This record gives sequence, structure tokens and C-alpha cells, in this order.
Amino acid sequence: MKCIIIDDEPLAIELLSDYVSKLPDLELVGSYTNPIEALHSLEKQPVDLIFLDIQMPELTGIQFMKITKGKTKFILTTAYDNYALESYEYEVVDYLMKPISLDRFLTSVEKAKKAMSAAPTIAPTPAAIANFMFVKSGHKTQKVKFDDILYFEGLSDYVAIHSPEGKILTLDKMKHFAATLPADRFIRVHKSFIISIEKIDFIERNRVVIGEKYIPIGATYAEGFWKKVKG
Repeated sequence: MKCIIIDDEPLAIELLSDYVSKLPDLELVGSYTNPIEALHSLEKQPVDLIFLDIQMPELTGIQFMKITKGKTKFILTTAYDNYALESYEYEVVDYLMKPISLDRFLTSVEKAKKAMSAAPTIAPTPAAIANFMFVKSGHKTQKVKFDDILYFEGLSDYVAIHSPEGKILTLDKMKHFAATLPADRFIRVHKSFIISIEKIDFIERNRVVIGEKYIPIGATYAEGFWKKVKG
């Protein structure tokens, strides 16, 4: 089983990493103190199991599970037991209280194995996939609904996410959004623009019009764009 560890305490990561190393059927592919970085990693490399802390400053474990619901299973690691009831709405196979002993860890992993062997091997349905994302903007991590997005605009040092309410600036790169946004809803039409397909008002020659914004269709992206809009 491929797994990752997410915990804002480096010592907790060190302990769990040591425990994972003792099991030949567990492969640790990453550990993160920042859950936002973990989200970006999961978009490129899915895993079977996540050891997840609940109380973290940028994104709580509950919020993290809401975003990734249906995509993996979780073993929660925490010093607090007041989240247990809420957490079992998600793919939680066990709830480990800190400090975590090796024997309790081993029991938890066995539960995960049984849960995975019993689960049907089907891809998550579209309903199980989140219809929003989190982006880092300044000192905040902000939730952005896909339904609200008009287009992404790549600027010199950051990306502007445009919506009818205004724009959100983030240091994330255009290539990150191009690789991770739902392909049925967004398409890159230019090196500096990714657009929401459903927000297109009309197409005029080599430009897409969304509201009052005229967005060029770059030669590199034209073929893929026309295939998409013509079905």
C-alpha cells in the first residue's frame, strides 16, 4: 500500500515514518507538514492510505477529507477525541490517539488492509469529486468554487483567478492549474489563460469572449480547444 503522512508536528512524522519502515507492505511516498502541499502531491500521485492529523493551522484534517472524499482511505492521528463522530463520515478506517504505540499502529494498518480488500475497485463517481479547490492567497488559504470561476490569467509573478465578484491572486503556477483542474470544465486556450468552458459567451475568430473580456486563443492550443467545443 502506498501511503503518506500529514502532520504539522515534525516529531510525529518522524515516529510514524519509523513505524511505516517496519512494514514491508507499506510504502511511504511522502510526508508533509503543510496539507496544501499534500493536496498538490495527491493530484499527481494518488495513494492508498493517508495518516492524517486533524488539528493543523492551514487546513484541518476534516477539511482535507472533504476535498479528497472518495479518493483514498485515512487513519487519523490526533491528541483529541472530540472529532471522532464527524470524521467517520469519510473513508476513515481507524482513529489513533497520540502518543501512538507501535502495537496500536500495527492494528490500525491491519484494519486498513481489510477495508481495502473488501472495497470494490471502482473509480470514484463524479459526485464524489469535490466541486471546489483551495488556493493560497497572501496569508490565507481560500476556498474557490469551480462554478464561480470565469478564467485564470497568468501574470508575471502570480496567477489571477477571475470571478464575477473580483479576482484572487495566488503564487501557484499556470501549469499547476492546467494539470489539476477538471478537464471537462476548464481548458487552456493560451499560455496566459485557462477558461471555464461553461462561462464562454461567444467565440469570435481567434478569441473567446467571457463577459467583457476578450481572451486570445493561442496557436499552440487552438486545435485542442476546437475539438473540445465542437465535441
